[in-house]
Amino acid sequence: MSLRLSRPKPDTHAPQSDGETFLRRFLGDPKRTGAVAPSSPFLAREMARAVDPMAPGLVVELGPGTGPVTKALIARGIRRERLLLVEFDPYFCNLLAGRFPRARVLRGDAYALGETLAGRVTQPVAAVVSSLPLLNETPERRMALLDDAFALMGPEGVFVQFTYGLRSPMPREALAGRYVARSGPPILRNLPPASVWTYRLRGSAAEPKVMKFRDHAERLGARFGERCRATETMIGRHSDRVKEIIKREAAAFGRRGDRP
Repeated sequence: MSLRLSRPKPDTHAPQSDGETFLRRFLGDPKRTGAVAPSSPFLAREMARAVDPMAPGLVVELGPGTGPVTKALIARGIRRERLLLVEFDPYFCNLLAGRFPRARVLRGDAYALGETLAGRVTQPVAAVVSSLPLLNETPERRMALLDDAFALMGPEGVFVQFTYGLRSPMPREALAGRYVARSGPPILRNLPPASVWTYRLRGSAAEPKVMKFRDHAERLGARFGERCRATETMIGRHSDRVKEIIKREAAAFGRRGDRP
């Protein structure tokens, strides 16, 4: 069921940090909140990396909370107007509407995605990015969510989900023959450590070579930048010594040149 979102109202009793916000919402409804802290920037960036910013259409985010993944998606190059944020908690809804005024925020049940978005999606959906606590739900309900997401996206879409566990949050036996699941390396700088899973329709061309090349190029660029900075630091530390060696060698060369 889709619920109407009211405009944000000042809250003089609001927590002072996102961490406090998550903890209080978790204590109020542990099953639906699913975490005691928002996703770290490292996890949020890895989730955003799975979305191709050049793919046309909306990006639907499920359970955005205080918006760390939303922020990472924007940094990835997704325009705010392309973001559709589905959140059940009314406090988070008001917070998101204030932080991302050009994005669309809907209060509704992500596990009834078709009903929540009925009549509200008038263009293709490129990706669905989920921070929902899937393991709190039955396997049947998790797979129904995945099926609903691909009914919106079509064969070229990607469903992105993080988990704290080692296994796919979508049941492997139910994925067989229908979806392809892949996971990235564990993000150890998230607390607790997490990994990002992507799901695509089997046999689709939704993972073009150009996207793989762009992702590889970004990683190589980041490594190259780190090495350049390390080299600059090393040169800076030893510059005086290098200058002294050059002067000494130049003087020695001059003395050798003066010999008959």
